[in-house]
Amino acid sequence: MPKIKTNRAAAKRFRKTGTGKFVYGKSHKSHILTKKSRKRKRSLRKSQLIDKSNVREVRLLLPNG
Repeated sequence: MPKIKTNRAAAKRFRKTGTGKFVYGKSHKSHILTKKSRKRKRSLRKSQLIDKSNVREVRLLLPNG
């Protein structure tokens, strides 16, 4: 049997937490920051949990955690 491969694009975007949930960093925070409000930029720094409806898909992309 061949090994199960991890999707490398997904591995760069999602991490597994200690409790088994998946976390990702928000987009739109790298440039054109002058027109974004201070509150919006601050909220873009925080990482988000994957929605329950997408967990199954991410788990298939990252079989080895």
